Amino acid sequence: MSSRNIKQVIVMRKDLNMRKGKMIAQGAHAAMAFLTKQATVEGHTLHTPLRNPEEVQEWMTLGFTKICLSVDSEEELVRVYEQAVEDGLNATLITDSGLTEFGGIPTKTCCAIGPNRNEDIDRITKDLKLL
Repeated sequence: MSSRNIKQVIVMRKDLNMRKGKMIAQGAHAAMAFLTKQATVEGHTLHTPLRNPEEVQEWMTLGFTKICLSVDSEEELVRVYEQAVEDGLNATLITDSGLTEFGGIPTKTCCAIGPNRNEDIDRITKDLKLL
C-alpha cells in the first residue's frame, strides 16, 4: 500500500466566516490532534488510543496527504465527526474557546478524520465540497 491510499481530511465550518488565520490555526489543531491520542502525562492517558495505528504509521512514514473540505453548519460538522467515530476511524472534533472570536462562546469549528484509508474516509466525506 502506498501513502497515496491513506489521507487525513480536515472538515471546516464555512458558516462561521472565520478570519483566514483563525481558520488555519483551527485546521492545524485538528491536523495535529490525532498525535495526542496516545499521549500520557505523569502516567495518565489523556485520550483514547489511536485507531488503526498501522495506517497512521504508514502515513507518517511515506507522506502526509491532507484534503480540506467544508460544511455549512455545526450540525453537519457533528454528523460527519460522529459518523467517522462510529466507523472506527481516527477522528477529532475541535472546539475553540471563543476567546478571540465567537464572542467568548466555545464553538465547534472543525474536525479531522484520519489518517485512514482513502476509501474509508470517502464513504463519509464524498459529498462535501473542497474548502
